[in-house]
Amino acid sequence: MTTLEVIHAGTVPYAEALAWQRRLAEDRIAGRLPHDVLLLLEHPPVVTFGRNSRAAHLLHPAGIEVFEVERGGDVTFHGPGQLVGYPILDLGAYKKDLHWYLRTLEQALIEALSYLDIPAERNPGYTGVWTHGKKIASIGIHVKQWVTWHGFALNVATDLADFDRIVPCGIPGVVMTSVERETRNGKRETLWDETVKAVVRGFETAFGVDPILKNGPDEAVRLSAVLNRAHA
Repeated sequence: MTTLEVIHAGTVPYAEALAWQRRLAEDRIAGRLPHDVLLLLEHPPVVTFGRNSRAAHLLHPAGIEVFEVERGGDVTFHGPGQLVGYPILDLGAYKKDLHWYLRTLEQALIEALSYLDIPAERNPGYTGVWTHGKKIASIGIHVKQWVTWHGFALNVATDLADFDRIVPCGIPGVVMTSVERETRNGKRETLWDETVKAVVRGFETAFGVDPILKNGPDEAVRLSAVLNRAHA
């Protein structure tokens, strides 16, 4: 099985996490990083535009950071209570097929939600994960020399009113939901940790990886220091 180092890094500003991804992907392409990595974290409120975004899909830009990035897809909101995942995977160890990767990433989240007793599915013609016709997870990726970065955003306890700032993923009329809203038996204070564990299990099942979880905000400090030394 392929080793997947899972770094649960806490709350990280978007610009810092973007720099991490780019450096990790560069190291994975160059062979300096010997294994795949999955970054799991939260962002302070931020809006990102992918390659297919339209400016008109940002409805209320005042008071929020905006980034234009290289991922696919349209406009996305990130904020507290949302579990963001950035897989740095060498697809040469899996399958060199972007369609396969997108569908497998969706499957990992579908599996994760099943562990939380939330029935989830794909929506034909769109990328992401839905439950009962509402969107619960968004996906946007970038791949260079078959190494991935960017990834997914799973709404856990997100304030769904924040999505009123945008046309989520450029889909008019889409209704967003969250794990908190769809879970009937979970307690909010444990919901985040349960979701992280479920996502790790989902990756293990869908991608056939051997996950090694490194948990806690200190991992963000460690990772940042390692990357800064490596690229000094």
